[in-house]
Amino acid sequence: MADARGRVRARLRDWGVDLEVTDDAGLVVTELFTNAVRHTDSEKITCSLLALGRVLRVEVTDQGHGRTEPRTRTADVDEECGRGLLLVSVLAQSWGVGPAEDGEGRVVWAELPCLPALRHP
Repeated sequence: MADARGRVRARLRDWGVDLEVTDDAGLVVTELFTNAVRHTDSEKITCSLLALGRVLRVEVTDQGHGRTEPRTRTADVDEECGRGLLLVSVLAQSWGVGPAEDGEGRVVWAELPCLPALRHP
């Protein structure tokens, strides 16, 4: 997860994204990757970044072998896990789950506001 977070941060710096959005995106990627690792038996998990004007879309694709769909939940105060998607919902302007393009998995995505409009090569 640290590798994915580092790659996302490096790419966003290359794109000229401000530090706050870069930090938020890194945290979102970490949470989505962590969920894919913990809650699916996927052999392959990928991450994509998409610049959509003034929105940065982060997508984490797994093979969709989880027992349940990703959803926010309320963790008890003494639980160490269970707050990841709640954190994503606070940082992102929207998030959701959909089927992967190949139909063999799912994509969990989050969209973060980004000003000015993103430009990348």
